[in-house]
Order: sequence, then C-alpha cells, then structure tokens
Amino acid sequence: MRRIINSTYISLDGVIKNPQTWPKLEGHDDAGSDLQLELLQQCDAVLLGKETFESFASVWEGQSGDPYTDQINRMTKYVVSSTLVEPSWENSIVITGDPAAEVRRIKGQPGKDIVTYGFGRLGRALMEHGLLDEIRLWVHPFFIGGTDTDSLLFGHTPAARLDLVNTQALKNGIIVLSYTVRHRPGN
Repeated sequence: MRRIINSTYISLDGVIKNPQTWPKLEGHDDAGSDLQLELLQQCDAVLLGKETFESFASVWEGQSGDPYTDQINRMTKYVVSSTLVEPSWENSIVITGDPAAEVRRIKGQPGKDIVTYGFGRLGRALMEHGLLDEIRLWVHPFFIGGTDTDSLLFGHTPAARLDLVNTQALKNGIIVLSYTVRHRPGN
C-alpha cells in the first residue's frame, strides 16, 4: 500500500503558516534541496488542500528547467476542495465529497508514495482518519511569535504516537525530523 508522507516547515515556536514570509536563512543549503527533491521523486502524487494548491500553482505552473519544478508539474496533484472547479495546473484532480474515503481509495491503488505539504486542516484530517504514515518536520531556527492557534502545528491536532526514524541537521540550522505514525487499530 502507498504511504502518505507529510513535509512541513515549522518554526521553533510551532508556527507552520505562511513559511514563504519567514526570515530567510543565511546561505543556500544544497542538502535541503536534495532532500526535498528526493522526497518528491519517491512519490508519484501530491495531495494538497486548496490554499496550498493555489500557492504552489502560482509558483510552479507553467515553469520548467530544474528537476524539482519539472517533477512536481508532471505528477498527479490531488486537491481537496469543495469550491475549486477545473484547475488549470496540469494533472490536477479535485477531490470533493468525502475526502477521507477518497484518499483511502487513492492510497490503496498501485503506485509510489504520496506527498502532502503543510499541516493545516488536511493534515489534521489525515491524522484523524489514520491516513498519514510519516511526518517530516523542517524545524527552522527562529521564533515567529504573535500568531493564533490556527497558525500552530500543535493547535487542534489529534493525539498520536510517533516514532523518530531519522534526523538530519543542515548547515543553515534547519533540522529535519522524520517520524512514522503509529496507527490505531481500525485505521
């Protein structure tokens, strides 16, 4: 069965919202870019909520020329939304109706793993329904401060037991923590 892997940027104070607005770190870390590309290449689909989908599409749709961009454009992109109709980004499929049932069906199909980015409503729903298999937290070395609980990873997240399977410290201070999710019986 395919696995669903979540990749989320998080600040030291638990903020996950709008990482594109966060302070830039000194120097580029090729190891981080390599890790992101490696994750994308072990998957054949991306699962996104509407806001993340629209943010990603605005960056990558119609672009090409580097391995990450070319890979994400080629992949099937599932977007959970009750309002999005006919997205223009190639290979995009809108999931309507019961997202948990549809994601469970997709997960049971043959194929490579599925990656999802960010940990908002979709990430929490995947946890709640026992559909998330791995979480990769990209811990950034700063505090954002002054945010509401919806901007935090720890707000409204269902209880779960995780097992640490890997850590990687990058030169720019980011630490990537990879956890597998212990599934409850019946999920």
